[in-house]
Amino acid sequence: MNDLLLLAMMLAGPKHGYQLKREAGWMMGQEALHNNIVYPMLRRFLEEGWVSKKAVPGNRGQTRQQYALTMAGRRVFFERMNAFSEADASSEEAFFLRVGVFAALPPAHRVAILGRRDHYLTQREQRLDTLQSNVDIGRFGGEIVRYMRRQIEVEREWIRHLGRIVNRERKNLESKGA
Repeated sequence: MNDLLLLAMMLAGPKHGYQLKREAGWMMGQEALHNNIVYPMLRRFLEEGWVSKKAVPGNRGQTRQQYALTMAGRRVFFERMNAFSEADASSEEAFFLRVGVFAALPPAHRVAILGRRDHYLTQREQRLDTLQSNVDIGRFGGEIVRYMRRQIEVEREWIRHLGRIVNRERKNLESKGA
């Protein structure tokens, strides 16, 4: 997941390693991603030909490394973003990452991603039904299940909202192309 996040962050243009580290960390709810995560990934991206690197002058006279997504990197990124599996649908992080780059994905892929996540939420709700029917979860266990159901309900409403946005954009594109 971190690799897709770093690649996504370079879609808009080149970034310094330190900038990638900090911004990716913020997006993950942290101060910064650790050097032992970011720089080995960037080395791998360089080896795979997904990014290029060039030395540029820093603000204080130092030399900084700037990383840019290559065409091969863009291709790999979009292939992986569009391949949203059932396992990805069960991951909040994978889902949020896809939604975060919806503007770069075709409307049909956006709809498919929303549909897969909604299907996962249906399955999750069914597992909660099974749990409540077959196990004495007690008062506080019941509170947890109610809370989880509320989360599912809120996320489903958000998915419907995103779907309406995607459909409006699709209609606008169709009307401009017609």
